Amino acid sequence: MVEIFETVEGEGTRAGFPTVFVRLFGCNLRCTWCDTKYSYPPEEAEFVMTIDEIVEQVRGYRSTHLCLTGGEPLLYGEKSAALIEALLGIERLADIHIETNGAIDLSPFMERIHSPKVRYVMDYKLPDSGESDKMLLGNFAKLREQDELKFVIGSLDDFNEARRLLEQVPTKALPLFSPVWETMPPHRLVELMLEHGLSQVKLNMQLHKIIWDPAARGV
Repeated sequence: MVEIFETVEGEGTRAGFPTVFVRLFGCNLRCTWCDTKYSYPPEEAEFVMTIDEIVEQVRGYRSTHLCLTGGEPLLYGEKSAALIEALLGIERLADIHIETNGAIDLSPFMERIHSPKVRYVMDYKLPDSGESDKMLLGNFAKLREQDELKFVIGSLDDFNEARRLLEQVPTKALPLFSPVWETMPPHRLVELMLEHGLSQVKLNMQLHKIIWDPAARGV
């Protein structure tokens, strides 16, 4: 485990809603622009918790939205699925969204867990991430209308690749374009979206980096 805390959701379709974050330790990727490097080696996990202990701590909050994140929260396979199922036992929760990195096959989780409360936010890695070769393109077809397909855009090459993928690979998920501020200023990304008529794509800003210091944890 890295941390469990309550704040507002910073991005995606539920941005702005009070949300409980459960951040698991460990990731199978090393993206160049990663902003949570404390969630995987060579850093160490902050603490260890059982599934029951995680659920008990989540019950102590009041938010009805929960974000399961990392690192990569689906990295642990059977244990990850068991945690999701246990969180579904908290009746207060109306929405459980899972931030996954596109390098994990979603099939085992979708075949096992059928609750409409569970959504997947898949962060598909583009060339600037350095990890695009690890992506599982087959996940596109598995995403549903309630899911989200996130692209972090760091350059014009990233933008063009994301646009190509959306044109050539069918998916029911809502596409989100998230700018890497240092190399793709938000205004420039908006200009590109308008220039290419991407009316089906949602600009995805990270509210927590506007409200708090971008390096702040637990917010």
